[in-house]
Amino acid sequence: MQLRDRTFLLLGGTGGIGRALIEPLQAAGARLVVASRSQPVLPLPDCDWVQLDLAAANLGAELARVSEQHPLIDGVIHCAGQNRFCRLDALAMADWQQLMAVNLTSAFAVSAHFVPRFRERGQGALVFVGSTFGSIGFPGYSAYCATKFGLRGFTEALRRELADTPIDVLYVAPRATQTTMNPGAVDALNQALGNRVDPPETVARDIVDTMVRSQTRRYLGWPERFFVMLNGLLPRLVDQAMRRQLPVIQRFLMTEGSK
Repeated sequence: MQLRDRTFLLLGGTGGIGRALIEPLQAAGARLVVASRSQPVLPLPDCDWVQLDLAAANLGAELARVSEQHPLIDGVIHCAGQNRFCRLDALAMADWQQLMAVNLTSAFAVSAHFVPRFRERGQGALVFVGSTFGSIGFPGYSAYCATKFGLRGFTEALRRELADTPIDVLYVAPRATQTTMNPGAVDALNQALGNRVDPPETVARDIVDTMVRSQTRRYLGWPERFFVMLNGLLPRLVDQAMRRQLPVIQRFLMTEGSK
């Protein structure tokens, strides 16, 4: 995928992985329109900023406003997301709906809005940042996994639906990443389990590399890539491994739930 002189709408570009994407994308020659729910605290270097709430009931109208303001957009990077680490019975329905809106429903809305426009332009790209937990169900992340499993399935179907068009559909799944989205209990859990955690800058470079290579799907990190394959082929083995880890996970779940 050619990045130079293209204009990308970067969703979730003011924090975590999204913020880290700005520099490598610009270094590759891309122009950026950064969207977030609230105005960024830190200045965005050489970027346009637009306000956009991905959980808004009128998201379609808001996307139309963004397109009118920035008609040269020919790519979208969906890097926005929310997370909750808690027991199922501790998750309020409002939290479930918020996760679904931001992590999954917005991906559909963004695609439905931009696909016809990209068809007319004769060029377009939809890049979705998923998660290893979009392929491996993990205790304490039932709602988050649901949204990310859904995102993975959505992008797979959409890519096949648009296979005869000039629109690229890419899916990148990072493993655990050092972002403020993770509460202290999650950081402690990763340390207790020995999980490797990537800095957002590393993940951002891998996402840009995936775009340059036009790699349709990519899972980041080892042995996480192996466990994704194993869970698809022999899920019972992963069940057994998770069962052994469950007492440790439950300890941190109780810590998080008590806050």
